[in-house]
Amino acid sequence: MAAVSPASAGGGRWEVVRRGRRPAGRPRDPPTAPGAPIATTETLFELGFERAPRRAAREAAAEPQQQQQQQQQQQQRRQQSGKGARKAAGDGGSRPGRFRSLEEALRALNVADLQKELDKSQSMFPENPSVWVKDLAGCLNYKLQAPKSDPTLSQHAHDYPYCLVSKELKNAIRSLLGKSSGVLELFFDHCIYTMLQELDKTPGESLHGYRICIQAVLLERPKIATTNLGKYLELLRSHQNRPAKCLTILWALGQAGFTDLAEGLRVWLGVMLPVLGIKALSPYAVSYLDRLLTVHPNLTKGFGMIGPKDFFPLLDFAFMPNNSLSPSLQEQLRRLYPRLKVLALGARPETTLHTYFPSFLSRATPSCPPAMRKELLTSMSQCLSVDPLSFSVWRQLYTKHLSQSSLLLNHLLESWDSGSRKARQALQETVRSFKVTNEELVAKGPGSQQDVAACDTACKLLLQKLKGRGFPWSRLLLVLLVFAAGFLIHDIRTHGSLQASASAHALRSSGLLPAWQHAWHKAAHFSLEGYRWLERTLPACCSRAAALLQPTLQPLWAKAAELAVHVSKQCSTYLSWAGERLPWLLEWLQSRLPDAVLHVAECMRELLLFLLRSCLLPLLEHVAAALQRGWKSCVDACNGEALWDCVREHLSSFTYSSWIYLHNTTVALKNWALAMISGH
Repeated sequence: MAAVSPASAGGGRWEVVRRGRRPAGRPRDPPTAPGAPIATTETLFELGFERAPRRAAREAAAEPQQQQQQQQQQQQRRQQSGKGARKAAGDGGSRPGRFRSLEEALRALNVADLQKELDKSQSMFPENPSVWVKDLAGCLNYKLQAPKSDPTLSQHAHDYPYCLVSKELKNAIRSLLGKSSGVLELFFDHCIYTMLQELDKTPGESLHGYRICIQAVLLERPKIATTNLGKYLELLRSHQNRPAKCLTILWALGQAGFTDLAEGLRVWLGVMLPVLGIKALSPYAVSYLDRLLTVHPNLTKGFGMIGPKDFFPLLDFAFMPNNSLSPSLQEQLRRLYPRLKVLALGARPETTLHTYFPSFLSRATPSCPPAMRKELLTSMSQCLSVDPLSFSVWRQLYTKHLSQSSLLLNHLLESWDSGSRKARQALQETVRSFKVTNEELVAKGPGSQQDVAACDTACKLLLQKLKGRGFPWSRLLLVLLVFAAGFLIHDIRTHGSLQASASAHALRSSGLLPAWQHAWHKAAHFSLEGYRWLERTLPACCSRAAALLQPTLQPLWAKAAELAVHVSKQCSTYLSWAGERLPWLLEWLQSRLPDAVLHVAECMRELLLFLLRSCLLPLLEHVAAALQRGWKSCVDACNGEALWDCVREHLSSFTYSSWIYLHNTTVALKNWALAMISGH
């Protein structure tokens, strides 16, 4: 039976399409079960294959049934599109055999033939990009039949097998994905579901082509993997008895993390952390996290991804014994814990640590493992010393966590040494409030008396430590030096000279001044003798050294001059090259840097200009005016002539008045100190 197509009606001709023929180059449809309805491609349906006018009424009556049948056919077509592409790849000859390795299969792949197949698909289905990308995946997987690998490719690099793909093939894949950007999310789902179907078959095909397509998609659009993580988590649960399928799903989703750290953390927290307790999946989950943090050593891009809800299950898995992780996996996770903690606290831990304090405190029980207790106490001490809001949180939780607070108070008693005066003051206030609370708890009657007594003892010892922090010897020495210098200056000014001062008289009577004068005369004598010896011998030594070294130094000097000339020429060349490249570099930076950075730089420039114009220049003008007024006053005081004797007299007067002011201030401070000492 033939169907009449109006596709060429614009040219005035009708075309007869016979069912027994297919256009040249079109891939054969996959074989279907007997009696199964033939799936109609959406694009061909949209191109205008319609029923004859005489059957229009019958079709209108059967329209609801046809719509349901079309939906079933579309679902079958999605499941079989990969198979149809493989059939298309095999039209030119027999099915290729398995290669010994994937590298050999990629070397044998003819990119030009693959591009022809893709061009055929695009010409036959111009309005259906989902068919293009499915044909790409099916054809690529068909041509790359190599020995199967484990589902997670754990023996290879993180970007395997995409790292083996040639540049020409990568360009072809990128070009097609760029044309099909609107269906990439559906294409990603198609690759995963097709891989799961192949795993059900015996022996089944290798999945290298689908893996390459998944990596190519997520390299350009990593957010596709995290769009609907809940769906994949349900898919994992539905296949929880098939570890190979679960690991395949985890591998596919995890490829997003090697492009973007934030997306990788979303994948890990969304689908890998929930399955961390499953024995068959836990090794890959931990190793993926290790590889993810190794690939991205700069953790700043992952700040804000891990919160308290995700962080504390990780802490429990890392430190709690007898959990579902093996000792080796627990040790590996414990090595990753410091970096996970940095990611959790973020860029400003001083504003987030108080939100972690309650969970730290509730876990720090006397029965928790020693390693975990040490980590919890250290973390709570960090919370208190960095984030002041942690003290108020602790005060609210104190009565419900007496045993944990006792451990924390004893830990602070042993290790607290905060240089922050504000933190030390906050700790003192908190411990004093705990003492009042302890007295109220004792007055209420029995109930946790042992914990209250332990907390009260720790509070008393900690208050004693905070009050008596040792004698401040350095401050005392500084005060004594200041007072000694002030007393000596005052003594000299009172008696007119150092020789007539009481300090010199006390030094002479004690014998210290003669000994010091004798030592000074000896040092001056030997210094003078050494200077005279150098004056006699140094010229002769210099002339002899010049005579000996001149034949050697002259060539070196000439070479140094040549080297300097050469370096100057090279520098001038590089400077000219840099001057030519500077505009291009500025344009490149402007195109690459985010607008926010440029906006911040512009704001900094405006701020500096504002400070220069409104602060620095007026200050310099005021200083210049003050100096000018001072000089004019000095000249006026000298009867209009700036004589040196007059200027010196005014400078001496100014210095003397300054000294008198300093002297009066020192005397006032001394009197105040004596009054304070006598008063106490």
